[in-house]
Amino acid sequence: MSLHRGLALSAMIASMLSDVNAQGPVGGKDSSKLQIHIPQALFQEGGYEHREALFGVPPYGGSISQMVYYADSDLCDSNVDTRKGFPIRGVDDAGVMLPWPSPYILMVDRGSCTFVQKVRNAQRSGAAAVVIADTTCLCSMGDLCQDSNAECEPREPLMADDGSGADITIPSFLMFKQDADKVKAQLRSNSMVQMEMGWSLPSPDNRVEYDLWTTPTDLVVRDFMQTYKEAAVALGNRAYFTPHMYIYDGMLSNCQGDDGENQCYNLCTNNGRYCATDPDNNLDKGISGADVVVESLRRLCIWKVYGKDDGVGEKWWNYVNEFMVRCDNPDFFMSGECVDDVYKRVGINGGKVNKCMDDSGGVEDDIENELLSNELSYKEQAGVVIIPALFVNKVVIRGTLNFKTIFQAVCAGYLTGTEPDICSMCSSCPDEYKCTVNGYCEGNNTAHGIKGNVSGGVFISTLIGMTCLFFIAGACQYRRQQSQMRDAVKGVVAEYMPVGQDGKGMVGDDTQIT
Repeated sequence: MSLHRGLALSAMIASMLSDVNAQGPVGGKDSSKLQIHIPQALFQEGGYEHREALFGVPPYGGSISQMVYYADSDLCDSNVDTRKGFPIRGVDDAGVMLPWPSPYILMVDRGSCTFVQKVRNAQRSGAAAVVIADTTCLCSMGDLCQDSNAECEPREPLMADDGSGADITIPSFLMFKQDADKVKAQLRSNSMVQMEMGWSLPSPDNRVEYDLWTTPTDLVVRDFMQTYKEAAVALGNRAYFTPHMYIYDGMLSNCQGDDGENQCYNLCTNNGRYCATDPDNNLDKGISGADVVVESLRRLCIWKVYGKDDGVGEKWWNYVNEFMVRCDNPDFFMSGECVDDVYKRVGINGGKVNKCMDDSGGVEDDIENELLSNELSYKEQAGVVIIPALFVNKVVIRGTLNFKTIFQAVCAGYLTGTEPDICSMCSSCPDEYKCTVNGYCEGNNTAHGIKGNVSGGVFISTLIGMTCLFFIAGACQYRRQQSQMRDAVKGVVAEYMPVGQDGKGMVGDDTQIT
């Protein structure tokens, strides 16, 4: 590799990494709110400015409103002392202050360890949610934020996942210093603070639109891809799904030299126009960045042919899952035979897909590819810098990308009263995925159409049958009582009847015994 190409390649990789460290939230509209209801003096019209964590599981469509406790700690130690902090509580029989009463929102100081570590420790202590109190002023706040002990921070902190946040199930916010200081002062004075953390999604109509940004070699998205097809099919035309492939603009990264040649080795196609990172970090063997770009284009074309019209794209989902099983390894990733085998298994016309790839501009020579260029434009418009990323009604969804989180987020995106049956039936089910697959929620005996429930016709028939049975039983019992009564009367008459001279009872002509 020439020195010039090596420098261009280094610049391109640096550009990719700078995307991940870009300032501000990861695209989309702000879907959350942070408000203080107690004390009234801290209530702020429109709520408090904050930043959401890129990990954890927010309850989309809901909110958490609880009392706040200040840990008076950075919470980097996994042995959390729940008997510390403010406001001060009463004491137990041993004279030790009582722990934070659940459920509660825990306020924790920023610093000394990662956001994920702090929130994980708070989660283990029993917190329902976490508010990280920033300890450094932003330079952009000017005189609104006072901090005599440190220089201001030029960029907003990003509450990113450190790579271990998959086990975090509670939501968390970052509260800026000028606001967090007021809350901490209130708590330190042993006064209660009630805070509300809410998450909402735009609900314009009876159809939800959701977009996924990923790459063909994204390991994080695998489980989601393998399970969510069931929900996509069940939602049908009530939801419109659009997959996007995350690629890099090689022109901006100087991967195309002045002579029009590719300067970034095998990371790019189209003479350096469209690039991707090397998934196995080995430029000399294995899957290359250019291979990823080609597979990305293939998936865009499969969607265009088989998913764009209905917004479901069942064959697209089937292709992706079959590809992951059969071709997603260095030996078969770019194997035409493997791809053709997947086409055959899922019913895709390879000729149509190949034509789409060629018609869009292909991946050879210095030619613009329409589909790949569109993806670069969409990425910039959406502000996507971290993948995988999923948007519902143009709002980025925070937290782990799994079936439960996304299904609940999609169902929360419908206009109230227009939710499809699958959402009404499964969004509150303990196992949403199993409910979607089976078409019923196990253990739920109230939802209509659920297996194991009594249908209306069966119920009415049973009611009529039971009524007839009771009627017949009642009639039989009545006849039995009448018969017993007659036998009793006979006995009484026989006992007190006058006896004739012949020893037989005297019975008048008008007396009837039987």
